[in-house]
Amino acid sequence: MTGIVGIERASARSEVEQMLNWIGHRGPSGSAIIETDIATLGMVFDATDTRASKNLRELGVARDGEGYTRLAEADARGAHVTLTRDALGVAPLYHGRLSDGALCFASEVKALAPSAVSIEELPPGSIFDGQEVRAYYEPAQQPAMQASPERIAAELRRRLAESVERHVDGRDMGAWLSGGLDSSALAALARPHVGHFHTFAAGLAGAPDLAFADEVAEFIGSDHHKVIVTFDDLLAALPEVIFHLESFDARLVRSSLTNYLVAGVAADYVPHVLSGEGGDELFAGYAYLKDLEADALPDELVDIIGRLHNTALQRVDRCASAHGTTAHVAFLDPQVVQLALSIPVELKLHDGVEKWILRRALDGSLPDSVLDRTKAKFWEGAGVGELLAQYADEQISDADFAAERSLPNGWTLNSKEELLYYRIFRERFGDSLDLAWMGRTKDAPLD
Repeated sequence: MTGIVGIERASARSEVEQMLNWIGHRGPSGSAIIETDIATLGMVFDATDTRASKNLRELGVARDGEGYTRLAEADARGAHVTLTRDALGVAPLYHGRLSDGALCFASEVKALAPSAVSIEELPPGSIFDGQEVRAYYEPAQQPAMQASPERIAAELRRRLAESVERHVDGRDMGAWLSGGLDSSALAALARPHVGHFHTFAAGLAGAPDLAFADEVAEFIGSDHHKVIVTFDDLLAALPEVIFHLESFDARLVRSSLTNYLVAGVAADYVPHVLSGEGGDELFAGYAYLKDLEADALPDELVDIIGRLHNTALQRVDRCASAHGTTAHVAFLDPQVVQLALSIPVELKLHDGVEKWILRRALDGSLPDSVLDRTKAKFWEGAGVGELLAQYADEQISDADFAAERSLPNGWTLNSKEELLYYRIFRERFGDSLDLAWMGRTKDAPLD
C-alpha cells in the first residue's frame, strides 16, 4: 500500500512530515520526501513499492498504484502540480488549500483536515492542474455485443483470468473470501498462480458467509482462515473503522466492520489480497435491480459504477490500508469493465437470476452451491443484520435523534444508527469540516 501527500510550495518539509504522520498506516515500510522548485511531495510505502519511491526521488512524481487499475498521482515536473486519479476511483485522492492559498493534497482527508481551509475529493477519471478539473473518463453503456451467450461468457472468463494474473504477478497473495460469487471467482482464478494461497473470511458465529467460504476454500485448496467475531468485537472496532473510513454513512460503516477485522488478520499473512468489489455493479448483482424496468437497467448500472469510489471502493481501500496492506480489485481492470459495459443487460439479469453471465463464465470453477447463491447484503452475509440498528435504537432516544439529526452543513441524518456513527466521527474529526469531500450512499436509509 502507498499513500501520498504534498504542498505546492518549496521548503514545506515540516508540514509534509506532519501530513505523512497521519497516513503512516498506509505504508509500513517507510516514507520519503522530496522538494522540487514548485512543491514538496511525500509518500509512505511498503517493501514492494520500490518503483513508486524511486519515481518520487528521481522524477518528482508521488504515486499510489500501478496505473492500469489503481492510480493516485501528483506530478511536480511542470509549472504546477498536476493531480490524476484512476478511472473509477480505486485509489483515493483529496485536495484543498492552505490559509496562504497553496494547493495541498493527500490520500486521506485526515492528513488535510488540521491545516486545510477547504477540502474536496478529486473525482475518479479526472486530472486537476490546480485551477481546473478535467474529466478523461466516465463510465458509459457501450453498444451491445452481437455474440452468443457462450462466446460472451468465454470472453468474460478470459479477460477476468488475465486481470487476476496481472494482479497476482508473483506477489505473495491472498484473498478476502466472503463465499459470495465475486470473491469466490477471483480466488478460484488466482489459485493456480499462487503456491501458498491464503483466504480469509469473517462473521458472527453461524453467519452464512462463513459456511460458503469454507466450501470454496476446500474446493480450491486454499489455506483458509476463519475469523469468528462477536457483537462486542464490532462495537469495539467502530471508532477505528470510522476514523479510517472518514465517513459516518450507515451503509458504509455497517459493511466495513467485519471487512476491517478480517483485513487485520489477513495482514498477518500476506501484504496483498484480492477483493471482489465491482462484480455487483458490472453484472447486476443487487436485488433492487430486479424491480427496475428493463430499459432503465443500463443507466442504473452506469450510475452505481460511477458511485463505487464512495461506496465499496472506499471500504476496501480504508480497511486494507488501515493494516498496511493492498487490496486488488480485479473486476475493475479496464479490459473487464469495457467488456462488461458492452454485455447486453438481459444476460446480466436473466430470468430473474442476477449476474447470470458471470455465473456461466465460472461454470466448473466453483461449487454449484456458490454459483447458484443469491446476493446477500455484505452485513447480512456476515451475520451483522439489524444488530447495529437495534443497538443504536437502545442508545439514542427519540428526542436526542430529533435534536441532533440536522448537521451544521445542512445534511439530515437518516437513522439513529447514522447518528451513532456521526457522534464517533465528530469525536475524531470535530464538527467544523464542511464535508464537501464526503460521498453518501445512494438511497441512504437502511432497509
